[in-house]
Amino acid sequence: MSEVIDQSELEIRAARLVDAAKKAGADACDAVAVTGVSLSVDVRDGQVEETDRAEGDDVTLRVFVGKKTASVSANVLDDPMALAERAVAMAKVTPEDPYAGLAEPYRLVKNFPDLEMLDTTEVRAGKLADLAKEAEEAGLSVAGVTKSGGASASWRLAGIVLVTSHGFSGSYLSSRHGLSMTAVAGEGTAMERDYDYDYRVFLEDMENPADIGRRAGERAVRRLNPQKISTRTANVVYESRAAKSLLGHFAGAVNGSSIARKTSFLREKMGQQIFAPGIQIVDDPLKRRGAATRPFDGEGTTGLALDMVEDGVLKHWFLDGATSRELGLEPNGRANRGGSGTSPGATNLTLSPGEKTPEELMKELGEGLLVTDLIGHGVNGVTGDYSRGASGFWFENGEPVQAVSEITIAGNLIDMFGRMVPASDLDARYSVAAPSVMIEGLAIAGE
Repeated sequence: MSEVIDQSELEIRAARLVDAAKKAGADACDAVAVTGVSLSVDVRDGQVEETDRAEGDDVTLRVFVGKKTASVSANVLDDPMALAERAVAMAKVTPEDPYAGLAEPYRLVKNFPDLEMLDTTEVRAGKLADLAKEAEEAGLSVAGVTKSGGASASWRLAGIVLVTSHGFSGSYLSSRHGLSMTAVAGEGTAMERDYDYDYRVFLEDMENPADIGRRAGERAVRRLNPQKISTRTANVVYESRAAKSLLGHFAGAVNGSSIARKTSFLREKMGQQIFAPGIQIVDDPLKRRGAATRPFDGEGTTGLALDMVEDGVLKHWFLDGATSRELGLEPNGRANRGGSGTSPGATNLTLSPGEKTPEELMKELGEGLLVTDLIGHGVNGVTGDYSRGASGFWFENGEPVQAVSEITIAGNLIDMFGRMVPASDLDARYSVAAPSVMIEGLAIAGE
């Protein structure tokens, strides 16, 4: 569908709510209104199984009475004053938060760049069904694929409006297009499944559905007849899809909230070499057509690109206003809005690629484990201890020779980060983007 959400009414509602809160006795306040519409189509065996469309609006008012704060939300804003009075009354009886407050006025965004966040291409259920059917058909055509696990195509349009009592008013819209296919290979208890997908801001950037389906089928067939391997220490290459999880663990460890709570294994590592020389990790909220791109953060402030890791050295935490005040640091525009307030987090986080392909790295190693899938969440954020279930392929002479499963990889993330070598196959589509990475000498628990 081609409708583009008109945010003017939401902007009016948010402004009225801010005015009402000031009249009700708030010293400061902000209102955020979010809206969205989405459409998805699920296909199995060439037939549409489900079509789902959703729409919704939500407005949240946050008020400050001195250093006390409270938030209230509503789907319908019939009486702004009643909502504002309730929020102010709640704030007056809450404990003080010494770090609470709006962003400093000098940090507020004044100009909104064109970041190519919105695709106005017409999208209808029939078009989504055709994309999903094409992906499924291609997956089923792969020799060895015995059935479809289904295919899904989706479209979403989301908008946000933020108005504050100290003069900020801004809004933006973003679009998302997604397509995935799951293929099943083998029969009975020997069945294996795998998937492939794409996720883009602009429909024109999406990969060919047939390529997505074909890769899903090929991945499923490759997984047939997996074997267990004996417990050992081995060289490990994380496929790009799996390597993103390592970057995600890093993002959690450099989150300002974790640093303030002293629950991060990197809390004493600022300014230190935690990766090998040459490693670069960048977070960029202004990346054009990026999956997590935004012109302003949840406080209305500018977030510029940050070299989180430069030449292997840790340079920044992710900070919003509250965590920066608590830590005595300058905020860096990483406030995410959610629930009753903000919390810091990454935007478009990218591990820069290396010079060698994954195949070249495996050839240099000779033998080892290629990890294609990880299971569970076995990471201790305080110590960095790492233990994840995994599956993939054992390789010899640089070539995969046997599918393996039911194994566990263990180590410590500080040590793993220090020995990480990125490959050249960066897939930059997603909000957390990483190439394949090699880590030598990890413990593998098998039979």
